[in-house]
Amino acid sequence: MGTNTTLRQMRRRSRRADRRFGARLLASAGIAAVSAVLFGLLLILVEDRWRPLQRLDTGAARRLHAQVIDHPAWRSVLHLLSDWVWDPLTLRLAVAVLTVWLLHRRAWRLAAWSAVTAVAGGLIGLLVKTVVERARPDLQDPVAHAPGYSFPSGHAMTATTSFGIFLLVLLPLIPRAWRVACWCVAVFSVVGVGFTRVALGVHWCSDVLGGWLLGLAVVAVTAWTFEAWRADVGRDRTPVTEGLEPEITQDEPEEDAPR
Repeated sequence: MGTNTTLRQMRRRSRRADRRFGARLLASAGIAAVSAVLFGLLLILVEDRWRPLQRLDTGAARRLHAQVIDHPAWRSVLHLLSDWVWDPLTLRLAVAVLTVWLLHRRAWRLAAWSAVTAVAGGLIGLLVKTVVERARPDLQDPVAHAPGYSFPSGHAMTATTSFGIFLLVLLPLIPRAWRVACWCVAVFSVVGVGFTRVALGVHWCSDVLGGWLLGLAVVAVTAWTFEAWRADVGRDRTPVTEGLEPEITQDEPEEDAPR
């Protein structure tokens, strides 16, 4: 009797775990699919020069640009945030440091996921820019200049992929009381990057939206792949709020992975 009861309990726990894992995989696939579809739709509107979108881009750029010209101190803060704190090079270096730390922790696959997500995001963004060839805003009295094409925003895409990597890797190491604050910081940073690029007059609003959507799609697809590996090796299923690999808190996070 006791053995049968234990087996039934184990089966129920396994079914619940499978449902959670399936829900997470479906959520990742759904986020990736929705982001890709919305990005594709936005790309079509940009390429077709859809007038309502052009009016929105032009109006927002001019209004924010006028505010920046009238407030030099604000302009200095925006330059500091965009050119240093949230600059793609700064964020990529931070991801590189995180990847090296993961290698030191012997979290080989998580390190590979981090590196691949960051590199794939950068290459895909560059490829789309080259294909679309959208010109940057041409405003009177510009307060900033940026090389290359405009769509999608590389700053916005890099911020989305980088902060996605930080959260999904580091959440297991963060006390639960601080996790909401970490999510808020990440969201504020990603939104803030987009705001600074439009306010400085080097991107349209649709460029920023495209960067967010494409970055989100990249993170969702690579996270989905990592979850598939966890399923293959028999790892326990975990909610996204626990990060990609809760075992990162252990000294050898991948040493005892079941086969």
